[in-house]
Amino acid sequence: MENVILTIHLILALLLIGVVLMQRSEGGGLGIGGGGGGTMSARGAATALTKLTWLFAIGFIITSITLTILATRGGEGGSVVDSAASDTATEAPATDAPATGGGLAGTDLTLPGTATDAPATPPRADEPAPATNP
Repeated sequence: MENVILTIHLILALLLIGVVLMQRSEGGGLGIGGGGGGTMSARGAATALTKLTWLFAIGFIITSITLTILATRGGEGGSVVDSAASDTATEAPATDAPATGGGLAGTDLTLPGTATDAPATPPRADEPAPATNP
């Protein structure tokens, strides 16, 4: 059911775009619908395109509301923020296990085997490298 309404919604969106682009604007639009040789006058074409625009727009709004109702019908009714807060509250507390590099922000992100007494910044290029004990 939802797929059918979504397909109708997409078709209405494309039709609405097409009808709006065909309308004559103050600057002349795409130039379609002018000239007096047709069976429809310029005023009649403008009225028909305006009516089609309204028809497609109303259909688009109805399908939008229907899709929204169908999407929320299966939901739990809670807020996204509330569900995110409850997810973090139900997680197991952190243990003292070493970090694997895939943890959350604020965990130890150092590589395994790196020295903890290493300088915070690398030495300058003109300084000799510090001697390390094997």
